[in-house]
Amino acid sequence: MTAFWEIIDHYSSISEESKNAWSALLKTSNIVKGNNFLDQGVIPKDIAFVSSGLLSYYYLNEKGEKIIKRFFQENSLVASTSALLKQEPGFFAIEALEDTELISYSFRDFRNLAMKYNDIANFYISYLERHWVIEKEFAEITLKSTTAKERYLEFENDYPDLISRLKLHQIASYLAITPTQLSRIRAEL
Repeated sequence: MTAFWEIIDHYSSISEESKNAWSALLKTSNIVKGNNFLDQGVIPKDIAFVSSGLLSYYYLNEKGEKIIKRFFQENSLVASTSALLKQEPGFFAIEALEDTELISYSFRDFRNLAMKYNDIANFYISYLERHWVIEKEFAEITLKSTTAKERYLEFENDYPDLISRLKLHQIASYLAITPTQLSRIRAEL
């Protein structure tokens, strides 16, 4: 639980009173490798913190292939944020790529806390700004303006520990290339 609060405090300092209120919402669960935290087409209810393990955030294209948008590893908050905010069925699924331990909480109850506690609201704003504005914009620009090789090198630099935890096709899907293209890039390096 300590890691959870350290990550939260990274975005905004949270008072003991707010931590106590938020703690009342927290529940721990385990997801076995290959099972989903969230299925595509389901209205999400929870946000989770990854205590241990690894998840992918993906959708199935018209050919039934998994297209991975992002990975969530230890010390990440995971959710289908757009679907949570709109309270409609999500386009994405979230799958455990390893046995995963989560600390989760109800989004609706969290929003109520954010209305009551300014420090929780400040965390929420800071988190959304960083991940759903700044990082999202950068990722969209990168996908359109860089080569596959540049994207792989950036991935390797940003997530060196994930290289050994992921299969070739998972990395390729995330980079929007084929496994064959990724094999060629790796062979060139």
